[in-house]
Amino acid sequence: MLFNSIEFVVFLPIVFAIYWLIGSARIKSQNLFLLASSYVFYGWWDYRFLALIAFSSVVDFVVGQQLHRTEKFRKGWLALSLTVNLGLLGFFKYYNFFVDNFVEAFRFFGQAPDISTLSIILPVGISFYTFQTLSYTIDIYRRKLGPTKDFVGFMAYVSFFPQLVAGPIERATKLLPQFFEKRKFTYAQGRDGMRQILWGLFKKIVVADTCAIFANDIFSNSAEYGSATLLIGALCFTFQIYGDFSGYSDIAIGTAKLFGFNLMTNFRYPYFSRDIAEFWRRWHISLSSWFRDYVYIPLGGSNGTRKRTLINIFVIFLVSGFWHGANWTFIVWGGLNALYFVPIFLLKKNRNNLDHVDYFWPGWNNFSHILFTFSLTVLAWVFFRAENVGHAFDYIVGIFSFTGGKWHGGDYLPLAALMLIIEWTMRKRGFGLDFSAHVPKWLRWTLYSMCVWLILFFFGEEQAFIYFQF
Repeated sequence: MLFNSIEFVVFLPIVFAIYWLIGSARIKSQNLFLLASSYVFYGWWDYRFLALIAFSSVVDFVVGQQLHRTEKFRKGWLALSLTVNLGLLGFFKYYNFFVDNFVEAFRFFGQAPDISTLSIILPVGISFYTFQTLSYTIDIYRRKLGPTKDFVGFMAYVSFFPQLVAGPIERATKLLPQFFEKRKFTYAQGRDGMRQILWGLFKKIVVADTCAIFANDIFSNSAEYGSATLLIGALCFTFQIYGDFSGYSDIAIGTAKLFGFNLMTNFRYPYFSRDIAEFWRRWHISLSSWFRDYVYIPLGGSNGTRKRTLINIFVIFLVSGFWHGANWTFIVWGGLNALYFVPIFLLKKNRNNLDHVDYFWPGWNNFSHILFTFSLTVLAWVFFRAENVGHAFDYIVGIFSFTGGKWHGGDYLPLAALMLIIEWTMRKRGFGLDFSAHVPKWLRWTLYSMCVWLILFFFGEEQAFIYFQF
């Protein structure tokens, strides 16, 4: 079920009404209802994958219990959780990728092994809920968290529908306890939730889906276009992926607020970053911090030699790229971001920009750094969007060839500019419509009305979120 669908417009108020009619005094009943609702939400795409998420949940619930009870076989139980979760993820997401590359490697040496790929449907959200369940077993193994005995509460935590499909990837230490606390509905939380949902829908429908029209056409027919149009295509995708993914996160966080839950912030205005290190502190924060805590630090982080730290940096970026998809384009994208990061790290400037610019006009120094970082990001997104590595290189060469060619303008880029203006103004708050009390009521409602009108105007065929494929 898509957030930007008529089905969800019907689904959400029904679930909301029944949930609060059950009452906050009956936490277990609320959790059971959330579990059932989440399975309906997830099964709307393909009910067969419900067995997969249920199996993963049961395994990790049992492993969590065993990790607490035993001292002798704790590594074995953790290995079981890692094997099951990463094994399922690897099979559904990477089996055909490895088979294809294995066969191509042998063909290079004149051999042709008879290994065929499979028609595998990637379960929606498997990369997200897999990491979320792993945080539970790993944190119990590290003794940072005690296991829960409430099976229904744990199942609801894994499948919580607002963030099930594309995050934020919550930690068990933060989200799981909320399923066992009394939850109250307040006007303030409901208001903030609705405003964040509205802003997320604006970014998805008005910005991302409209920019996608040009991005899809230009990338699909890049050989026909000149430099300026190719640059516009790259810019359109840059705003498409941000509006699409951060829009999903806003809707997820806002929806969770309606049910009394607080999810972590997943984006903090990354396109206003002054260096690539700041960008990665602001983009897909739940995934970046997951890799930091569960991969980078266990590898040694930055505590070893400089050579070892550089290796760890490349590992974390390459793994992050591979997490996004079974294509060499994502691995190159990750490697390119590592190359961006290394000079900043070597100069010990990776912790220079920890907060946003204080004043409205950033000044020429900050502005030039923001523009430079944004340009590097646009270039990297070409690899993320391209069909293959060769296509990406041809596209970038086309941008810098300064040729004429067929013109295809970015008619919807002003909508992206409007989004940036609003977010720059609100960059010290949680999201674009997160107004403080001193903002005049007439101005708030003018912006609400504008967002609603634009959403209705541009709403057409339902467009899936980009990160559903990851």
